Amino acid sequence: MIDIKNKSTKELEIVAQKIRDRIIDVVSRNGGHFSSTLGAVELTIGMHKVFDSTFDPFIFDVSHQCYPHKLITGRWEEFETIRQFGGLSGFTKPKESQCDYFVAGHSSTSISLAVGAAKANKLSGGSKVPVVMIGDGSMTAGMVYEALNELGDLKLPVVIILNDNEMSIAKPIGAISKYLSKLLAGKSYQGFKERVDKFIRNNLPDGSLYLAKRFEESLKLITPGMLFEEMGIDYIGPIDGHDIEEIIDTLTLAKNFGKPVIVHAKTVKGKGYKIAEGHFEHWHGVGPFDIETGKFETKEGAKSATAVFSEALYNLALKDEKVVGVTAAMPSGTGIDKLMHEFPNRFWDVAIAEQHAVTSMAAMAKEGFKPFVTIYSTFLQRGFDQIIHDVCLMNLGVTFAIDRAGIVGADGETHQGQFDISFLRFLPNMTLVAPRDSKTLELSLEFGANLGSPCAIRYPRGALKELPYVATPFIHGKGEVLKSGSSNIAFIGYGAGVNRAIDTSNLLDIDITIVDLRFVKPLDKELLTKLATHTTKWYIFSDSQKQGGVGSAILEFLNEAKIQIEVITFEYEDIYIQHGDTKLLEFDLGITPPQLAKKVQLS
Repeated sequence: MIDIKNKSTKELEIVAQKIRDRIIDVVSRNGGHFSSTLGAVELTIGMHKVFDSTFDPFIFDVSHQCYPHKLITGRWEEFETIRQFGGLSGFTKPKESQCDYFVAGHSSTSISLAVGAAKANKLSGGSKVPVVMIGDGSMTAGMVYEALNELGDLKLPVVIILNDNEMSIAKPIGAISKYLSKLLAGKSYQGFKERVDKFIRNNLPDGSLYLAKRFEESLKLITPGMLFEEMGIDYIGPIDGHDIEEIIDTLTLAKNFGKPVIVHAKTVKGKGYKIAEGHFEHWHGVGPFDIETGKFETKEGAKSATAVFSEALYNLALKDEKVVGVTAAMPSGTGIDKLMHEFPNRFWDVAIAEQHAVTSMAAMAKEGFKPFVTIYSTFLQRGFDQIIHDVCLMNLGVTFAIDRAGIVGADGETHQGQFDISFLRFLPNMTLVAPRDSKTLELSLEFGANLGSPCAIRYPRGALKELPYVATPFIHGKGEVLKSGSSNIAFIGYGAGVNRAIDTSNLLDIDITIVDLRFVKPLDKELLTKLATHTTKWYIFSDSQKQGGVGSAILEFLNEAKIQIEVITFEYEDIYIQHGDTKLLEFDLGITPPQLAKKVQLS
């Protein structure tokens, strides 16, 4: 642990520089979250100076800004392994340290956690003060305001640091605003307010209460915290989020407040590394780069599935003005940024609001448009109720373009795209599709756009391997036999699993039938029934969860049809998949082609 408590402001400024140097050095070599974590160094030091991370719950929203916290709390040497297989997680993780309160990787959960922790503290008679660090981007999600609404009513002691590094909640009015904000929260003002209130209640007519209330409100109206004040949350700021002395003074005041307070801190993304300072999205999460030039390592390779999707959807939008789309704060990550630029009235980024994204596209489908919800598999989970209630129940033609399906690598268990098949497959009216390569990805988008009912298309992070098979248009519920074999064995692949099935078969001296399932819902029952006439053992290849997955769907069909086939599925087991290089994770899970070929030989 770095001793923060007993250091002077000057000494803490030296610590801040050492932390920045360590982050820049390691992330430049390993990759990781960068600009957001550099911008939070002084705020994190302030948190550790005023609060106790072994006692008070330290709650980082999303927690991609937690690297300074990890370095302060005894993980300086181990930081070399950040996001590496078997090393430190890129997010907070209680298994790593008692100073990490909660696993975090998705946005806008922090204030709800703080409310729960504060309730528990009150019931147990404790003196803990939950402290939250939340970015301004996370404030775009509705869950934050649900939590603030209850917190403002309960008045439990919680300190919320609003790390504003991109956009103000409301425009501050310089030094006057800062002075009045502190005045409203300060002891002298609070004592004055209590004395005035008491005097009015005891000595003046009831009507005078109105005048006293209006006096207080007139001060609040010229501060940027009016929204929070109206919700019952006291507000201080904005303060300089890189001025350690000001941060410590303000957090000390907030801690002693005894009720919920928001500390609004203005920070600069990438602070301390000039090339990354400012509002550059590509510096949020980075791969290895050269510190001197800021240039990223480039790897030659095939076009990513995301890039193929972006180009294909762009071509569809050119041909059909009814094609529209939305993303939830991931325009470049999903490839929809190009369409937002070319068709600004038809493609939108709604910020971190997956529920709103889904339901708004349901209405567009009802109005005759062909909407695409472009989203990572892990974030689609956040719009689950809306998929059920607002899309599938109405049987509306919304297409879900699910990026990052399967293992995503270094972001780990909070981001692996392992569950989408399982939680979408049981929904009435839903069609589930997966392309095997770039050309079939393009064809799947055409299919989804024209289906007229709910459709989910999944594709992996990185490039889809190009296969030497003719890509034919998708027909609803129809699979494809890619190769007919003479043995009793069939390899059934779904999406990127087709590639793994082919690679595995090439390692075996067996003439194997290879099937591209194409649809897991509806299944091609005719194809499977025919396949059962000349094969007796089926192996399932899909980058998805075993429970409720592709193998499960096939077993359900065989049971209903009373067909006896031995089914072995190579889908993910009942675990959360950790972080690390994708190839190392696949080896650890035992699903590389050589490992699978050996399993086939032994079964």
